[in-house]
Amino acid sequence: MINRAQWRWSANVGTRFALPIVLAILSIAFVLLGDRWPWLLLVTLPLLGIAAWDFFQDDHTLRRNYPLLARVRWIMEDLRPYARAYVVEGDLEGRPFNHDERALVYARAKGELDSHPFGTELDVYSEEYEWLAHSIVPNAQAPLEWRVPVGSSQCARPYEAALLNISAMSFGSLSANAIMALNKGAAAGGFYHDTGEGGLSRYHRSGGGDLVWEIGSGYFGCRDANGNFDPARFAETAQIDQVKMIEIKLSQGAKPGHGGVLPGSKVSAEIAATRGILQGHDCVSPPAHATFSTPTGLLDWAAKLRDLSGGKPVGAKLCVGQPHEVFALMKAMRETGIRLDYIVVDGAEGGTGAAPVELSNRVGMPLREGLILVRNALVGSRLKDEVKLAAAGKIHSGAGMAINFGLGADWCNAARAFMFALGCVQSMRCHEDTCPTGIATQDATRQRGLVVADKAERVARFQRQTLHGLREMVVAMGLDNPWQIEPFHISERLDGARAAPIDEIYGFLGEGALLDDPDATQYARYWAAARADSFGRG
Repeated sequence: MINRAQWRWSANVGTRFALPIVLAILSIAFVLLGDRWPWLLLVTLPLLGIAAWDFFQDDHTLRRNYPLLARVRWIMEDLRPYARAYVVEGDLEGRPFNHDERALVYARAKGELDSHPFGTELDVYSEEYEWLAHSIVPNAQAPLEWRVPVGSSQCARPYEAALLNISAMSFGSLSANAIMALNKGAAAGGFYHDTGEGGLSRYHRSGGGDLVWEIGSGYFGCRDANGNFDPARFAETAQIDQVKMIEIKLSQGAKPGHGGVLPGSKVSAEIAATRGILQGHDCVSPPAHATFSTPTGLLDWAAKLRDLSGGKPVGAKLCVGQPHEVFALMKAMRETGIRLDYIVVDGAEGGTGAAPVELSNRVGMPLREGLILVRNALVGSRLKDEVKLAAAGKIHSGAGMAINFGLGADWCNAARAFMFALGCVQSMRCHEDTCPTGIATQDATRQRGLVVADKAERVARFQRQTLHGLREMVVAMGLDNPWQIEPFHISERLDGARAAPIDEIYGFLGEGALLDDPDATQYARYWAAARADSFGRG
């Protein structure tokens, strides 16, 4: 009799060699089948060759133990994202963006019907539901559009920004065709296009759209041969009329505390020339800036950039981490008299082309908490009138924008939503240079499918329809503009039986509260620890 161990051995051997043996038998049979056997061998012999190669190679255990058959695993891994997105996932289950969120962007970008039948699919008694308070008397007379003036009293050339703009995405992370389509769409729609930290390329200027030039710790586009900031090179580009504002990147929501990452496979000769780096090598920006290390140092440099640019607004983008550092920046603005013109809060839910998974999953404050904290810091320090506040992080709809306005934002930026408008299918291949839609790749054959003129129209249409959605929210709430939305207009579920307005869940400071009586606020220990001359704890 065959014992259990012998049976297992026989089963393993049978599994390992079943397919090669069957193929061998079929090959012999085909030889005996007559005139058509040569054609059949064209299929079977290559498979036998692959099986033999798998059996004798010593790099992969599964392929060595299960020749040919193990390769099915990699095929399924490649197909898994598509199978999940199109077959397995429900309309509200996908991440980072679910099917309904993507479908809304696609519909608006294409100019198709974006209505939803039969009522909400959300469980209104679960924690996924939050709502804005409408009015019995909607305000149909609200303006058709709004713009926000950006520029403190120290800014000679303020800028009128749209309420939804293209967030930072670099040439290199995105393809040339994608950058050109975004900029042409921005020009058609009258909103700005943030360059990302990868420098201002010729593709950013191709459509004539307004630009915000982002300066990261790598100083791409304004660096010398040693990678240090070059004032002359900066001034030459910053004074281009198409550049409307300058943005100092302190941190990014998807990878706070980590420099930008562009894999070497995407660093073409043109990207290398644009950035001033080596072709084919990974491009990783330093975690911190070399031009400053203190709050006052940051403000001094911002003032210098404003002068070099000819008086244009200069702001900073950050993902909130340690609260005392934000308050240190407030104290520095109060003590030096130097103002940033704006601050962009990037939430931890924000996107990126590539980032260490630990940073994306476990570092950084989400947009809601970060936006409220910076809003409180500005209002509590009596700086909000001069320093505008923008929100970025998974924004894709008018309702999402309305909530951010209620939390203190003056305008919103979006990145991945505009990628969806370009045709992104969320294949999660941004870091591999194999994006199937030609958006996040430097492969010329893949970029060919992205037709700039067509996609530019979709970009402009999505932005316009989303702002229309925001206006519908403002009208329904009986208000004149989105800046009138207050925290008490927003309610959030605590559990299936309780809900509360946002201002009963989070604390919102009154004007000057941090200056008049900081010990009475929830930020007392952070304010006490903040120093204008250091980002360390006092």
